[in-house]
Amino acid sequence: MEHSWQKLLSMTGGKKFVITQVRVPEDNITIEGYFQLPPFAELSMEDQIFIAAFIKTNGSIKQMESIFNISYPTVKNRLNRIANQLDIVDVTVKVSSPISSVLDRIERGEITVSDALKEME
Repeated sequence: MEHSWQKLLSMTGGKKFVITQVRVPEDNITIEGYFQLPPFAELSMEDQIFIAAFIKTNGSIKQMESIFNISYPTVKNRLNRIANQLDIVDVTVKVSSPISSVLDRIERGEITVSDALKEME
């Protein structure tokens, strides 16, 4: 008997669950144990669809506003709420040195090399 992922999520009613058996039918192999779900699988189906749409739009909040008929703040709030549920990567703010900041501004064309040299004196 085969069930869709959506059916499994609806059967569990949004409660956390674990997978304890994996079956590979073509090889007639069954593996038992404790298998942790990937973080995205623990999101509600609505949040999974929202994230998929965000990826398909290359992160365009404007397109997300249009697709879901919601405002910019609503898109941002929903992304923040979903991000808080995912503990995949530790995102820390990088403190840049004054020199790297100046080099970044040169690269973006905001200042010339001679301006940069004057600033660094």
